[in-house]
Amino acid sequence: MKPPSRKQPSHRRGSTNVYADLGYRAPESMLVKAQLVTRIAELLDEKEMTQTQAAPVLGIPQPKLSKMLRGQFRGFSERRLMDCLALLGQDVQIVVRKRPNRSGAGAVSVTFA
Repeated sequence: MKPPSRKQPSHRRGSTNVYADLGYRAPESMLVKAQLVTRIAELLDEKEMTQTQAAPVLGIPQPKLSKMLRGQFRGFSERRLMDCLALLGQDVQIVVRKRPNRSGAGAVSVTFA
């Protein structure tokens, strides 16, 4: 019987940000947008709203909403996506706090309660 191979895998472990791993510009912003869009999609599903029904509520043409929900959200600002969440009945709160016991740049993250 042949012993198992000890070759190195042909892949590497990624970070927690797929956009950084893929080399996108502004990967932190892309991750935040993806998280916001994911929540918008979940809310539309929970409310059983079609894209045609949701588009006028959100003030977005249906084809543009479709692209957004398929991950093509570069044309949307983080603010616009937060406005969409508010239009779907969500409270959006932005909290700014001092970074505890660490130097350097702070981080931007999204937390859903």
